[in-house]
Amino acid sequence: MGSRTVAELESEILQLRKALNEARLERDILKKATAYFAQESLKNTR
Repeated sequence: MGSRTVAELESEILQLRKALNEARLERDILKKATAYFAQESLKNTR
């Protein structure tokens, strides 16, 4: 790991940031879906 160039490290950082952004988007979608289905479930039990 110590022999990697700055360009290689910057490339890895860019890839990791993209992956993090994608994971955050997926998390947000799942949060909204969970809230929606929880709300629908409550409506159906009344």
